[in-house]
Amino acid sequence: MSLRKNLELTEWHMEPSRMTLYRFGNTSSSSLWYELAYSEAKGRIKKGDRIWQIGFGSGFKCNSAVWRAMRAIDPAKEKNPWMDEIDEFPVRVPKVAPLVY
Repeated sequence: MSLRKNLELTEWHMEPSRMTLYRFGNTSSSSLWYELAYSEAKGRIKKGDRIWQIGFGSGFKCNSAVWRAMRAIDPAKEKNPWMDEIDEFPVRVPKVAPLVY
C-alpha cells in the first residue's frame, strides 16, 4: 500500500509535491521547501495551521518536522520561487506505470 493511502492523503495534499517534482525535478531535500512555498503561493497557509513536512531518503533515512504558522501568508507580499507562474498550476501530469524489473 502506498504512503499516500496509509496517511489518507488526498490529491489536494499531494499537489505541492507533484507540482514541485514537475517544475523543479528531484531536488532532494530542498523539495520540501519548494512544496511549502507552493502551498504559501496558493494561499493555503493560514495563521495557526500546522504543516507536517516529511522526507524520505535512500535506505532508512527519514526526517520530519511539524511547523505552526504564526501568521497568514499573503502570497502577493512574499518572495517565493513559484510566484512568477503559480497561476499556471496545478498542471495535469499523466500517471505512468511503475518500472518493473
